[in-house]
Amino acid sequence: MAESWATLGVDLHLEPAGSGGLRRGLTDALREAVRSGRLVPGTRLPSSRSLAADLGIARNTVAEAYADLVAEGWLTARQGSGTRVADRPVTPPAPTAPRRRATGEPAYSLIPGTPDLASFPRTEWLKAARRALSTAPFDALGYGDPRGRPELRSALAGYLARARGVRTDPETIVITAGFSHALRILGPLLRGRGVRSVAVESYGLDAHRGLLRDAGLATPALPYDALGTDPGPLDAEGAVLLTPAHQFPMGTPLHPDRRSAVVDWARRTGGLVLEDDYDGEFRYDRQPVGALQGLDPDRVVYLGTASKSLAPGLRLGWMALPPFLVEKAVAAKGHIDTCGVLDQLTLAEFLTSGAYDRHVRSARLRYRRRRDALAAAVADHAPDVRVTGIAAGLHAVLRLPPGTEQSVIQAATWQGLALHGLAFHRHERAVAEPLDALVVGYGTPSDSAWAGALEALCRVLP
Repeated sequence: MAESWATLGVDLHLEPAGSGGLRRGLTDALREAVRSGRLVPGTRLPSSRSLAADLGIARNTVAEAYADLVAEGWLTARQGSGTRVADRPVTPPAPTAPRRRATGEPAYSLIPGTPDLASFPRTEWLKAARRALSTAPFDALGYGDPRGRPELRSALAGYLARARGVRTDPETIVITAGFSHALRILGPLLRGRGVRSVAVESYGLDAHRGLLRDAGLATPALPYDALGTDPGPLDAEGAVLLTPAHQFPMGTPLHPDRRSAVVDWARRTGGLVLEDDYDGEFRYDRQPVGALQGLDPDRVVYLGTASKSLAPGLRLGWMALPPFLVEKAVAAKGHIDTCGVLDQLTLAEFLTSGAYDRHVRSARLRYRRRRDALAAAVADHAPDVRVTGIAAGLHAVLRLPPGTEQSVIQAATWQGLALHGLAFHRHERAVAEPLDALVVGYGTPSDSAWAGALEALCRVLP
């Protein structure tokens, strides 16, 4: 079987410049990989089809680049043997840190929050788009229902009930342009209901806290310990924002007793729970943790997106709302649908045809292999570093020796590696034991960049 590009560990940065464009950029990148010794003599290269798919460029571009390098003597091509690095003497340069791109971007990124964009199922998505568009009624291309297309809301109601245990129906689902858009809708809505404070977790995304603050809402932090976020201090906040299935970024599920406690608080006080189910599809070593919303659909607002399972660029998310909030949310969103109709129809077809389930199963296997490789590499190179929060999701928390987080982040910068420390996600008034740790998004790199990113990470660990 031919070697996959991922096993070669070569990260190609293509810089289309001048009249040569991508072909010249790919030719230069491959030539430099051979000249530097990253591709050793005899290495079999991926087929032009597979490399083109990985890099997101035309197959002819790859084939022409290969042909150029064969003509120059850097590669050889034989029928039945594929394309290989030529057997010629190469003197690699002295080892240096990975070069940064001319734009100043890092060579590698392990920032959490993004899936492997190169693995987006383009072919299946295009098929679904064609089917959806060919059967769409004419009025689908109009201004539309502000709740979103009924086809997508119906498909989501069925999928969320089956896969996440969400109790909803198409009439209580509102389509949004992602999670941030949902918070922009909910913030003023909560403020209009008299809410002045939304409790948040001690670790999370400051951007989400900022959206709530922009709506005039205070964001006090709840305590965090080994059992996850502690809802005990909740009192008159009016609402709470949680990631109960897989706390971001710590990676722990909310303890069952605390799941019950937060729902009891909402029932007792009339408060609302905003449930961010950002990566519920990805689990590896545990049974699925169902949505908190299933415990009380009248007190929990369920929030999900396609950003982790497919791509954030789709800008598709959804809210499963308590019935009494639907009209208020629709009014806050606006009088017309502000989310792309064609993408909504395509996602509906993707869900109902089974293509979404197949994609998630394939992605789950890919990310599990990366998680296992990350854990093994850290154990080999940095035995004092503990890998945690890896039973689910697309990121891991690497617990560092005390006092080392900032020095590791600085070393990563010098290595051309984009990396977040746990402090980046800590609430300014966090109620949690201070920890030195890294939050490593192992889902972020493409297959071709993964090996290089992992090597760069291991070089900076204490």
